[in-house]
Amino acid sequence: MTTATTGLDDERVGAVLDEIARTAERNDPDVMKRAYATAADWPQPPTAQEAAELCAQAALPVHPQVGTFLYQLIRSLRPALVVEFGTSFGASTIYAAAALRDNGGGRIIGSELHPGKADRARSHLERAGLAGYAEIRTGDAREQLATLPGPVDLLLLDGWKELYLPVLKLLEPALRTGGLVVSDNLPMLPPEFTDHVRAAGNGYLSQQLPLGDGIEFSVRLQQEA
Repeated sequence: MTTATTGLDDERVGAVLDEIARTAERNDPDVMKRAYATAADWPQPPTAQEAAELCAQAALPVHPQVGTFLYQLIRSLRPALVVEFGTSFGASTIYAAAALRDNGGGRIIGSELHPGKADRARSHLERAGLAGYAEIRTGDAREQLATLPGPVDLLLLDGWKELYLPVLKLLEPALRTGGLVVSDNLPMLPPEFTDHVRAAGNGYLSQQLPLGDGIEFSVRLQQEA
């Protein structure tokens, strides 16, 4: 008996993920070095919009360990709706959409501030054969994710770190009891965010996981009234 090639063994999925990884390896160090050097001369830290422009050519893909973890979570949870803050070139979206396809249904709604990156993410999803499971909204996530088609089963936070907490608070009314929050780039997370998900009484059970450069993994224990 033969088994259809799906998920992370799908040649189209693997080819696009490999391409994004090669782009990141080739471009990201120089792009980020220039971005930090430019912003260092500014009197104030860059805004999310300014940072998006500085990093427009950086792929910034999710680490394969984190991407595989997302795939595993989604295959197990079988969510109807996954939401992503910070799509970039769409690597994490591809991991999620592949799992949704292999589950037989579900949708991921991503948000990306930079229009060029959003277009590249859509192109990558199309080439991976996963466009039917994903929607990428372009613009400020606090506006683009304000309206959703149903309860959020899993939330991935992987965008501008200072917006993690505002985006989470925006989505808390839609985050169902038992919903999951995966927050990438643990060393860069603002303390007000980690304090919020770790503090007793805020409705989460949260811990650090050593995947990639570290993630904060949180379970919503109770939906906001």
